[in-house]
Amino acid sequence: MAESADVIVIGMGPGGESAAAQLARAGLTVVGIEKNLVGGECPYYGCIPTKMMIRAADSLAEARRVADLAGAADTVPDFAPVAKRIREEATDTWDDTVAVERFEKAGGRLVRGTAEVTGPRTVRVGEREFEAGRAILINTGTDPAVPPIPGLAGTPFWTNREAVAATEAPESLIVLGGGAVGLELAQSFSRFGTRVTVLEALDRILPLEEPESSALVEDVLKAEGLDVRTGSAAESVGHDGTSFTVQAGGRGLTAERLLVATGRRVDLERLGLASLGLDTTRRTVETDPHLRIADGVYAIGDITGHGAFTHMSMYQAGIAAAHILGDTKTAAEYQAVPRVTFTDPEVGAVGLTEQQAREQGLSVATAISQIPDSTRGWIHKSGNRGIIKLVADTDRGILVGATSAGPTGGEVLSMLTLAVHERTPLTRLRQMIYAYPTFHRAVEDAVRKLA
Repeated sequence: MAESADVIVIGMGPGGESAAAQLARAGLTVVGIEKNLVGGECPYYGCIPTKMMIRAADSLAEARRVADLAGAADTVPDFAPVAKRIREEATDTWDDTVAVERFEKAGGRLVRGTAEVTGPRTVRVGEREFEAGRAILINTGTDPAVPPIPGLAGTPFWTNREAVAATEAPESLIVLGGGAVGLELAQSFSRFGTRVTVLEALDRILPLEEPESSALVEDVLKAEGLDVRTGSAAESVGHDGTSFTVQAGGRGLTAERLLVATGRRVDLERLGLASLGLDTTRRTVETDPHLRIADGVYAIGDITGHGAFTHMSMYQAGIAAAHILGDTKTAAEYQAVPRVTFTDPEVGAVGLTEQQAREQGLSVATAISQIPDSTRGWIHKSGNRGIIKLVADTDRGILVGATSAGPTGGEVLSMLTLAVHERTPLTRLRQMIYAYPTFHRAVEDAVRKLA
């Protein structure tokens, strides 16, 4: 006999946990199903532990800039403090007891296992059947995608999960993938003394960002001693028990560790979405503005295709939970989705890139200002590389996209996110007062160039 609940939440990542707790506190009976750790990728393997690594690595880099600014400083890298912090402060050594108790205190019931949707209101977990009286909410997230490179399977390669669990920085590291995850970890380990090679199959790193951002970060990484190779795909992998050998471009590269950071994947077929009449060969599911993929079935987070970000999952969780509770007015908007790559310099971006805007047939104008040319950039001096790039729709006179790359680029992005979200007229942006001397004042320079 099926066990019943008002709502069944499949996947208790940040969004699933948030929605499940909100619905439980509203008085609904909620079953949360999770096969891994409650809280998801972000607190245990993603956002939080990796940013702890980055914070520690950035402190080493800043200390090395003292010679340019204030005398002299010696640094001795030690990975032990950050490894200890990841275990004790971020992950509880990958124990989700606190998160489980938080959910149960809100009134929810947790079930461990892998869920399969078997119908519009039914879910199977092993031998157990569950029936949702009101809704099913899916927040399964994604797993690291491992490419079918000859020789890779069966070797002790790292994904982001093993990398954040490291207790020491390796002597050498090959990184497959020049996206955000690969570059953040590559730069962090390099600053702790690891010899790093990055292989990106496409013609530039950060391929989803503006070309100017790609060039900027590549220049900085190379200046720091990383070997960055674009247009270079791994052809085969070998492991002799102590080190990896990667063949790429007809050359062999050797390193102690291999990090695979080539994207994320989801198995819609294994999730059972064919039972809802959905195409399970796609990489994502299509939702309506209230996050429904079928009558009474909602999806949030990575599998919706609007960005594999914790903030997206949390945003969608609020909308889906509200709709389940009867709010039919609140709807999702995606014209101003922000994202940040936490390299140094940070690359913050929102909305459309120039290429995306042109592909949509918009009347496009762009402008770029250089952070080193700004007053704050000149004052900052060492470590001041960065740009502001604006993408405008001239027919409507608004920004449709923007990039803020540089020191605290993700923080400067906030005003640009608001401008894109609210469709603030360019005339208003030109009439604003920008505090002096700040990094965000470079936005004013770029806005004036749009004129």
